[in-house]
Parts: sequence; structure tokens; C-alpha cells
Amino acid sequence: MIKNNSIVSSFKKRLASLEDYTLLVVDILKNITSYKTSWSNTIQEMYSVGPQALLLIIIGGLFAGVILATEGGHNLVTFGAITVIGRTVTLGMIRELGPIIAGLLLASRTGAKNTSEIGAMQLSEQIDALRAFGLSPTKKLVIPRVVSALVMFLPLTLIADISGIIGGVFISHLTFHVDLAYLINSVMQCIKLKDLFVGCIKPVFFSFFISSISCYYGLSTSGGTTELGKKAINSVVMSSAVVLGLDVIFTKVIWEVL
Repeated sequence: MIKNNSIVSSFKKRLASLEDYTLLVVDILKNITSYKTSWSNTIQEMYSVGPQALLLIIIGGLFAGVILATEGGHNLVTFGAITVIGRTVTLGMIRELGPIIAGLLLASRTGAKNTSEIGAMQLSEQIDALRAFGLSPTKKLVIPRVVSALVMFLPLTLIADISGIIGGVFISHLTFHVDLAYLINSVMQCIKLKDLFVGCIKPVFFSFFISSISCYYGLSTSGGTTELGKKAINSVVMSSAVVLGLDVIFTKVIWEVL
């Protein structure tokens, strides 16, 4: 009986959290244009999300491309199809690995940052002070972070794609001795509008959910620093899970539609 009560209580708590998050999302969508009133904060967040994460994204994309080319190349050699390695690396990076690598890295970096910053403000009662002065925490703190993520995630994903393709091309040339000019030509010829659409639509949704989820966990922080640490962990885990789940949905739906 005690165990059943605990399960029911946990379910109700999660349902209440989902309701609170839904209300936050509705509030964000209703006031999304209010970023203009906090333009300096938005620019500062853009710099934090974008240029400061650039090296991490380049390294992540590069390693993903190298691994894809190495693993794919050894399998393609078995079937005598090593000439399609450029196409394999390019489509793999643009469609899947680029958005996924960028999404997971930014979920860890940006998600933890948003949760810890807003959570610290919640614990120090700064958010209560904002409400006391008649200011909305959503407009002041959340929307600049959401807008900055929406603006910066797409170019970061494209950078991850490019660095991964470059790494994959050079590994293919050095390891499997495929002609470099042929690789570059195959890369340019295999990219179609459909592939770019798939690779560009995912970061838009990833960025919104990563930023909104991390801000929600920050706003719901209570207790002390230990609780803040738990919220930051939960934020990263949930954001990463949502990224993977959305990727599965988009991949299935887009392949069926397109």
C-alpha cells in the first residue's frame, strides 16, 4: 500500500510539473516578441550560446565525421563500395549526426548554464524581487535565452556539419586512399534541398525545447545548492532525452512525407 501511494504521488508530481512546463511554454509563445525590451540581455546570451561554444561544436562535429568515415569506410571496403564514402559521410552528418551532436552538446552546456543561473537567482530570491517590481521573469530571463538559442543553434549545427564533413573527407583520403577531388565532387553533388531542410528544421525545435526545459528547471528550483545541482542534472538529462526523441520523430515523419 505504501509503495502504491508513493507511485501515485510521484505520478501526480510529474503531471503537475508537465502542467507547469506547458504553462511556461504558452507564456513564452505569447510574449516571444518581448525580447526587444531586453535586447542587451539577448545579445549577451547569444554570445554565450554561440561564439563561446564554437570550439566545442567544431571538435564534436570533427570527431563525429572522423568516426563515421572510419567505421563506414571499413564496412564499405568489404562490399567494394568505398567510392560512396563521401556521400555516406555527407548525408550522415547533415541529416543525423550534425544536429544530434550539436543538440546533445548544447543541451549539456546551455541547459546546465540556464538552469544554474536562473536556479541561483530563484534561491537568492532575485526572481521574487523581479515580481515585486512588476517585472515578468519569463520576459526578463527566459525569453532572451530562448531567442538566443533559436538564433544560434542553427548556425552552430551547420558548423558541426561542415567540420564533420571535412574530417570525414580527409580521413577517407588518408586512410582509404580515395581521390580527394573525387570526394569533394561527390560531397557537392549528393547534397539536395531535402537533406538541407531535414538538417535545418531539427535544430530549431531542439533549441526551443532545450532552452525552455532548462529555464523551467531553474525557475522550479527550491531548497538549497544540493537541490540546484539535482535540477541542473535533471535539466541536462531531460533535454538530451527530448533531443533524441524529437530526432526519431522527425526522421520517421520526414522520410514518410518527403
